[in-house]
Amino acid sequence: MLATNKASDALIELERRVRFELDCLGYPARQWTIPHNHEGEPVHDAVIVGGGQSGTSIAFRLLRERVTTVRVLDRNPAGLEGPWLTFARMHTLRTPKTVTGPDLGLPSLSVRAWWEARYGETSWAELNKIPRELWQAYLSWVRNTIGMEVSNGAEVTDIEPLANSLLAVHARVNGAAERLLARNVVLATGIEGSGRWAVPDVIAKALPRERYAHTAEPIDFTALAGKRVAVIGAGASAFDNAAMALENGAASVHLLARRNKLPTVNPNRWTEFAGFLRHFGDLDDAHKWRFMKIIFDMNQPPPQDTFDRCVRHGNFFVQLGYQLERVGFDAGKISLNNSGRTESFDFLIVGTGFTVDLATRPELARFHDKIARWSDRYQPPAGDEHPQLGAYPYLSPSFQFTEKVAGSAPYLANIFSYTFAAMPSLACSAGISALKFGLDRIAAGVSRNLFVEDADAYLQSLLDYDEQELDPAALLKRETRGNVA
Repeated sequence: MLATNKASDALIELERRVRFELDCLGYPARQWTIPHNHEGEPVHDAVIVGGGQSGTSIAFRLLRERVTTVRVLDRNPAGLEGPWLTFARMHTLRTPKTVTGPDLGLPSLSVRAWWEARYGETSWAELNKIPRELWQAYLSWVRNTIGMEVSNGAEVTDIEPLANSLLAVHARVNGAAERLLARNVVLATGIEGSGRWAVPDVIAKALPRERYAHTAEPIDFTALAGKRVAVIGAGASAFDNAAMALENGAASVHLLARRNKLPTVNPNRWTEFAGFLRHFGDLDDAHKWRFMKIIFDMNQPPPQDTFDRCVRHGNFFVQLGYQLERVGFDAGKISLNNSGRTESFDFLIVGTGFTVDLATRPELARFHDKIARWSDRYQPPAGDEHPQLGAYPYLSPSFQFTEKVAGSAPYLANIFSYTFAAMPSLACSAGISALKFGLDRIAAGVSRNLFVEDADAYLQSLLDYDEQELDPAALLKRETRGNVA
């Protein structure tokens, strides 16, 4: 699809409308945060790590609260923030086309308004789901329209707690070391933001690195033409990558999964209503745990269109109940052993998800052991145990990390995790569906910190306030004239 001159004019008009709506909703417009310095260095009100849809939406929400001393960092080049043009390999978004979030409730910033301005109303009416490349184009348009700046090529390597709850964010920005001081840090680092992508040791120890890749890594699918490919896993990303290999001419693709049957019901679709997404964080721990255990245990199937991408190929095979017992590499071939049966492949794609392990995150490594996990706060009744859930961080209602031991790390109240780590605590992850509901919570948490920490300064400002609004001189003049009369 190409935007015509008419579409360009429509986009220009739409951008004008966005500015008008922002002006209409700009009250109160007063800049209110108090500038801070530390040893002569300026301090940001917030540093946001991650410039994808979550990070830029959070920054936009803070700007709407007139929290303006904000910097957004992203490790990827401009235009490649988030997964959509990197390791996301589905054709379209999983969510309905009516999803909202980055628009912050402004109709003119919605994906529908953008789409209709660019491609027309008929195109939107006929659209089933949004192609992922065009979702990225929409996100870039939103960012450019609202004037949001992102520092690209910025890899955060450490967060260092300083005195008075200040935080030093250490990063390499385009190869140069940089230290940013912040009162608050928001982590919007995606699905893997709570740990690392998982590759079983049995694979990592047996195979040359060039013979396997995780689904979240770059893969040259054209190089798989004519090759026998195995995919470990049965989630959506496993099927996406299997489809890519098939569509690029793989001789065969074998999808190997431990589960005995594929799930057919997606619990995430059930969660998509305002009551759950807005108020899950208000539940007690027992209810949160029960909900999440059911959702995690149910798992989710690959979308029908992704499944169909694979099964339309006669050289696609699925083996369920597959127990990978041994991995070997000999004479340039990968051997996988399942229940005594060995098969040979040329390349292995690992779709085994991620591991929740805060110690593996460089930005958290310094104090990961001070962060409370769910296992530190809640012990489920017999039969409801779930070690994976227990490893997730136990977050505040505003997405802040909490202390494992009270008083041991007060600076954690100034570090927010808008990643998949938030799922058990707030049912808001790094996805799109819950974005509009999570933004208010996290913005309120950041602005609350800024105001409460400076309460004495605001009190003094009130005591010093002497802007005169009433001039009683007219009454005095009238009384004076009356006395003269």
